[in-house]
Amino acid sequence: MSGGSLLRRFLIWLRGLWSGRPELSAHERLLGTVDQLYGEGSVVKDDRDRLDGILHLGELEVYDIMVHRTAMRTINADDMPAEVIRQILESPFTRLPLWRGSSDNIVGVIHAKDLLRAMAEPDFERDKLDISKIAQKPWFVPDSTNLKDQLNAFLRRKVHFALVVDEYGDVQGLVTLEDILEEIVGEIADEHDIDVQGVRQEADGSIVVDGSVPIRDLNRALDWNLPDDHATTIAGLVIHESQMIPEERQSFTFHGKRFFVMKREKNRITRLRIRPAGDEAAAVAAGE
Repeated sequence: MSGGSLLRRFLIWLRGLWSGRPELSAHERLLGTVDQLYGEGSVVKDDRDRLDGILHLGELEVYDIMVHRTAMRTINADDMPAEVIRQILESPFTRLPLWRGSSDNIVGVIHAKDLLRAMAEPDFERDKLDISKIAQKPWFVPDSTNLKDQLNAFLRRKVHFALVVDEYGDVQGLVTLEDILEEIVGEIADEHDIDVQGVRQEADGSIVVDGSVPIRDLNRALDWNLPDDHATTIAGLVIHESQMIPEERQSFTFHGKRFFVMKREKNRITRLRIRPAGDEAAAVAAGE
């Protein structure tokens, strides 16, 4: 179905549904219309996910989708120039936070293109490179900023990268324009992307998932409906529902799924196996 045809059908449905449901907000009516169109087969899953992503953009905060500080790749401004250059050129990311003295003290953001431009200068001397002089000023945004506002801020400032801080000003992670767009259109991959999906289907039909995988990504990939109002990641969901930090080989059943903790590192659940709640025979056969 073409984009124009989809939009026309969408507007026709809106006109019919809104007239008879005055008790619902406009946002709730839109969500209900998308779900109904999808249920009747008028909208394919990819289109439903994109419309759903747009409609939920204002309900999510930067904290929900950011790259956590423990997973950030950063550059120490005090490293030897040759080491700094190597790290930047070998990184799969074009923008990297630059810190000095402490990893919490972000002093800039280095763009690989700016480094290459500096290296192309006739008088460039590798051993005299001061990486902080070619770094861009860091932009810090509150972790409570909703994605709609952050998207508008990215477009207004014409930048793609921001560092996320909490109410005390401590760096919690980073967010990019691509991160927000992926909430609308799904995973954006190119030839330099690292495989961060962290979801693998096994031969027995079970799903092995890294604990850090966002619930929304899992729901989109598998057409599930796990709740994400109290937790952002799948590990967070298990901790929230079980009201504990599970041990390895513990299992829990909720929301129609059986969650088996495969691996835990310190207090973090790093890998889970998920299967339908009723698939007890397969769970027993797998020693779960």
